Amino acid sequence: MKKIDIFNHIWPQKFYDKVQTIAPDLKDMGKRVENVPMIVDLDERFRVMDLFGEEYRQILSLASPPLEVLAEPDAALELAIIANDSMAELASQYPDRFPGFIASLPMNNSTGYVEEARRAIEDLGAYGVQIFTNAAGRPMDEEEFFALYELMAGYDKPIWIHPSRLPSMADYPTEEVSKYEIWWTLGWPYETAVTMSRLVFSKLFDRFPNIKIITHHGGGLIPMLEGRVGPGWDQLGTRTSFTDYGVLLKELKKRPLDYFHDFYADSALFGSDGATQCALDFFGIDRFLFASDSPFDPERGPMYIRETIRIIDALDISEADREKIYFRNAEKLLGVTFN
Repeated sequence: MKKIDIFNHIWPQKFYDKVQTIAPDLKDMGKRVENVPMIVDLDERFRVMDLFGEEYRQILSLASPPLEVLAEPDAALELAIIANDSMAELASQYPDRFPGFIASLPMNNSTGYVEEARRAIEDLGAYGVQIFTNAAGRPMDEEEFFALYELMAGYDKPIWIHPSRLPSMADYPTEEVSKYEIWWTLGWPYETAVTMSRLVFSKLFDRFPNIKIITHHGGGLIPMLEGRVGPGWDQLGTRTSFTDYGVLLKELKKRPLDYFHDFYADSALFGSDGATQCALDFFGIDRFLFASDSPFDPERGPMYIRETIRIIDALDISEADREKIYFRNAEKLLGVTFN
């Protein structure tokens, strides 16, 4: 069975080399990349991919951190151009391994990110674009970013949303940093849930009913908090005195919970059977797609792919539904047929 990994990460060599000149002081990032050779080394990536047979293929996207964290606006745009050109080149050179790529955008460049999205899709053939749950701290429901949402809805191309939260976002106001990597383990699923919520209450889906948004890591906290998102937000405004959210609740065309079912989610859940089933139950078989988040596992590449395949193969679903997860949902979402 074909297996199209829609959310895994790479740093093309040209991009990596440029990052070293623009942002040489990001020590933790450099340490992480050095510890995961597959992120840059194509030979190592091919070796790992070969473990899963010819049917396993990857749609490429950049690894974090976001470009707007790496560089100032002009340099971030330069990095985006290098990254997107490089990923398009890899997809062209190795179509049997990389059927396509997701464009990266400099969200701190107020004009550049829309133009780069347009260039990547129209000139390079990108399947869609990747953004993060915040743009260097700015919420993704700011009105400025709706230019991108309008563009992508017009193209009928998806937006991949990757979580982003830094150690500088402390867990308590009395502290300066988040300890024990809580900012990542718990913070990233929270970030994903927050951004989904902000987009829902910004009326994004009312303005662009056909917009396609893929959330990384199974939609973060949302599936397991269905009760709070559903009956909890049916009472929006009853806990708040500083503004009248009851008006907003009446203005929405649907129940808040229903909008969250309009998102798509991936299976990149670090080998958790329970989390995978929870996400699948919440989003449904037609909005759940195979992804691994490779190569950021303890084995530096194969573990998350192997464990995710194990979990999907063990799901109590029909083979037709398994095909949907592995590749047919991606084909429908992207408007392509994978050979």
